[in-house]
Amino acid sequence: MTNPEKIERTEIIAAEPVESLAAMLDIDVPFAAGDTLLPLWHWAHLLERSAESDLGEDGHPVVGIPAPPAPGRRRMFAGGRVTTHRLLHIGKPATKVTSIARTLDKEGRTGLLTFTTVQQQIFQDGELVIHEEQDIVYRAPGSNALPTPPAPPAPPAGPTLDMAVDERLLFRFSALTYNAHRIHYDLDWCVKEGYDGLVIHGPLLAFMMGEHMRREGIDLVGRTYGYRLVSPMKKPQTFSVVPGPDGLVKGAEARSAAGAVCAVSTLTEA
Repeated sequence: MTNPEKIERTEIIAAEPVESLAAMLDIDVPFAAGDTLLPLWHWAHLLERSAESDLGEDGHPVVGIPAPPAPGRRRMFAGGRVTTHRLLHIGKPATKVTSIARTLDKEGRTGLLTFTTVQQQIFQDGELVIHEEQDIVYRAPGSNALPTPPAPPAPPAGPTLDMAVDERLLFRFSALTYNAHRIHYDLDWCVKEGYDGLVIHGPLLAFMMGEHMRREGIDLVGRTYGYRLVSPMKKPQTFSVVPGPDGLVKGAEARSAAGAVCAVSTLTEA
């Protein structure tokens, strides 16, 4: 398979991924045909399902969108932006169009870095429903894991959402998002990539920051939800989602059990 300029995928927005994700989170949400998909829950739908022969040693695809710029480069999910124009409807077909928005090479503290931004547009009933960009970083072979940031100040007052993550939940989230990256389930591979334990998925941290906003009555529709992963969260633990510096209506932070800020998010008008 060669690397295409664009990938288009159409499928029914099925109820089963919604039911499965809700079960993993231990919450009840509507998922019958005709119900609307909650904001950010499209991350369990319209997934690229790479053939086993197209996976690299680390579990990531080596062809498609995105593809590593060179052999041996280590892939890291860095952040993204999701603009939700309206909600998807369960039981109806939708189409996702994926392409590369931009690519940039830089020299960083850990060596050569390639920044790739993947654009995804999701259409339903002929209308653009979701516009999304995901930022992927490819690190040089042999580079160490990212350094731990300094201790942050105490979070501002406001509602907190705690999530207990163990090996079972990591496995289920990998399965729900069709993510085969070995840092989430293979301890020996974690050591090879420079981590001292299983890595909690960056997209899970991003998802839970958005979920905290949604559960507190903050509407993500008509807005752009941005998120950035700033430090790996390692080892099973209970992490917390707290308001950002300007309050939960403007953004959130995902903090480890030790209090380190591992991900931050913002919410702005689209």
